[in-house]
Amino acid sequence: MTDPRYTKLARLLVNYSTALKRGDHVLLDMIDVPDEFTIELIRAARRAGAVPFAEMRHTRVSRELLMGTNDRHAAQVRDIELFRMKRMQAYIAIRGSENVSENSDVPADRLALFSRISRPVMNYRVNRTRWCVLRWPTPSMAQAAGMSTEAFENLYFDVCTMNYAKMARAMVPLERRMKRADCVHLKAPGTDLTFSIKGIGAKMCKGDRNIPDGEVFSCPVKTSVNGAIQFNTPTLYAGTKFENVRLAFKDGKVVKATANNSKRLNEILDTDAGARYVGEFSLGFNPYILNPMCDILFDEKIAGSLHFTPGQAYEECDNGNRSAVHWDMVLIQRKEWGGGEVWFDGELIRKDGLFVPKDLKPLNPAGLK
Repeated sequence: MTDPRYTKLARLLVNYSTALKRGDHVLLDMIDVPDEFTIELIRAARRAGAVPFAEMRHTRVSRELLMGTNDRHAAQVRDIELFRMKRMQAYIAIRGSENVSENSDVPADRLALFSRISRPVMNYRVNRTRWCVLRWPTPSMAQAAGMSTEAFENLYFDVCTMNYAKMARAMVPLERRMKRADCVHLKAPGTDLTFSIKGIGAKMCKGDRNIPDGEVFSCPVKTSVNGAIQFNTPTLYAGTKFENVRLAFKDGKVVKATANNSKRLNEILDTDAGARYVGEFSLGFNPYILNPMCDILFDEKIAGSLHFTPGQAYEECDNGNRSAVHWDMVLIQRKEWGGGEVWFDGELIRKDGLFVPKDLKPLNPAGLK
């Protein structure tokens, strides 16, 4: 018997997140996902009149390929996958993993090479298809969240199938404010950072790109970032866990980066010229996600959080920065996490994780639950 939650989530992804319609080609990129859910997703796509194509991957196999990749291999993978992606109108990726550190021993130069060469596939997918990406709940994710497997699965399906249409309506005033803002000032313990988002624009994330969702993002003017930011959540990148990441900026560039593993941190930031500049600034507010679990698709949506992203900018809110890296780093500003403030052009927008202006208060947890 199929878990009814599988059916509910599959329908959300097909009918709301990617809005599949008759004749659409959709690539289902399944990584360590139960066959039962992949089948539900195929059936949901067909009910919408779409044509599903399924790719099943496994993280241990992918690691082995990365261990021995080179320019020729990476370029061939890119060409094959780009050929396929250009024939898709939509893309749904479900990413599970029994071991979130599976790629931790892949040499940094191999990861950087593969990311750099294969980047055009992601660029096409992000900018030319209707896409949605989400994790699959696993015991390793439950462990990272400090929860039992059953309790985490219940949280996962509650968060992933919440009323995103209601959240979308509450986001509109924040998107409007971010579109017209110039100077942003972030304050928190160890953080005093200023930058401009003038003319960059803003974009609501309301369950039609990532699940779970709940953020509005923009992007700093490339050379405008000055000061320092101290992140208070762990972050996982390419299988390596980083804690206490602190970035100092001058004229947009990371000039000093420290963490529990500063050497590896700086290796990643040296991937290419764009990795030390910032490609995204976003405010997160999902009321059901309160604590980090070292999974960025959840952590970047934490209520009362923001994330600041070294690397590639999105074309939707573009400052021109290009990089193989896109690394969302999260700062929680709720009072129990040390507090903090977000200012737009001298106006206090959020204090200790709660929105202050009247038009933004519906985005606080009491308004979204």
